[in-house]
Amino acid sequence: MHDLLEISAPWWTFVIRGVLTYFGLLVLMRLTGKRTLGDMSAFDLIVLVLVGGTLRTTIIGHDEGFIGPFIGVASVLATDKALGWACTRSTLINRIVEGLPAILIRKGHRNIAVLKAQNVPEAALDRALHAAGLTDERSIEIGRLEPNGKVTFIRQ
Repeated sequence: MHDLLEISAPWWTFVIRGVLTYFGLLVLMRLTGKRTLGDMSAFDLIVLVLVGGTLRTTIIGHDEGFIGPFIGVASVLATDKALGWACTRSTLINRIVEGLPAILIRKGHRNIAVLKAQNVPEAALDRALHAAGLTDERSIEIGRLEPNGKVTFIRQ
């Protein structure tokens, strides 16, 4: 029982490692694009589980106690809360963290270059149109890939 309450390093190292890991993963997720954050497929879930397992050591090192992982997780959650607070109060920080939407359809015409740049297959855009009750893009004024990975439409 005594080993459960011991930690292998000073408590603040778990905090620093948790915060740095959070921001490092945030940068990596932003670099992979908006589609990473959208609807999760089985492949996305596998990647998420593997990333979480891989980053465990980054946050807590080789600590096998009970307290270290909780300090690491608490620091990740606190960082997420702080960043959310900052994003709601600063347009610039929110834009940096979330990014901007990408225009996939304008005035009824697909922008193939943007679809390719955002790694959105035309079949995925077709599925989004069908999910919105549309057969094609002709009645769409603007179709956007939102920063959260969802595709939204504004009809003409």
